[in-house]
Amino acid sequence: MSDDDETASHLTDKQKIEITKWFLLNSPAGEIQYVAKDIRAILKNEMVYRTAAAEAFPLYNKSHMICLEFPDRSGEVMVTTFNEIVENEYLDPRTAQVAMVDHVKQVCEDTRPANDEELPSSYIEEYRFALDAEIMKYVSEVYPKGVCSVYCVNGKDVEEPGLDFELVVVICAARHSPQNFCNGSWRSIWNMEFKDELQTVEVRGKLKVGAHYFEEGNVQLDAKHECKDSTIIQPPDDCAVSLTNIIRHHETEYLNSLQVTTYSHLT
Repeated sequence: MSDDDETASHLTDKQKIEITKWFLLNSPAGEIQYVAKDIRAILKNEMVYRTAAAEAFPLYNKSHMICLEFPDRSGEVMVTTFNEIVENEYLDPRTAQVAMVDHVKQVCEDTRPANDEELPSSYIEEYRFALDAEIMKYVSEVYPKGVCSVYCVNGKDVEEPGLDFELVVVICAARHSPQNFCNGSWRSIWNMEFKDELQTVEVRGKLKVGAHYFEEGNVQLDAKHECKDSTIIQPPDDCAVSLTNIIRHHETEYLNSLQVTTYSHLT
């Protein structure tokens, strides 16, 4: 028996589950299925693997904001913490559908129409819809194969001016090329608090960039950045343009700084 086998034999099932979860949760973007396949073969214990996978995959999928196509290909849904209705159900406000997701298989198995309680009021939807339209145009210009969505996370029942509410913009762009031994992803989350008394929208952004190069080695980049900004509350269409311009400015600025910093460290 090798030293590794002897060490593994002394681990409890609980310890094996925690170790398996760690490897799954720390899989680079787009690589969790490859990692899962290898771990499953090494473990040779279906109970341990299934327990760990059932806990790790939902967390990974929401963290990486994966996008899944509806079974009938009529739309798609992003899997995030912001649009989770209940366990394994995610709202797509663009189509007013709720998707039922199998996290381990990473597929959308079924959909149903969202009910009124799950959707924002018509007043909030004006702002959400206008911002979604502008963000889609921006993402199509800047991120090849990028996906995005806009959700109301606070105050979705507000019916008229006078109360606060909050929207969240999520953007994800990934390039998976395992045949060339490299994968990469961009994820950004933009919280937008509409404060009626101040007549301002406060913007907070969290940006994450990940890259993995694994030909003749194992090199990973994991970069994070946070920023803040604000604008005035305007009618929905004007507000959408202003907020999208804020996102464009900060993301462009960060991408440029990241390229300069990365290049300087490599030369």
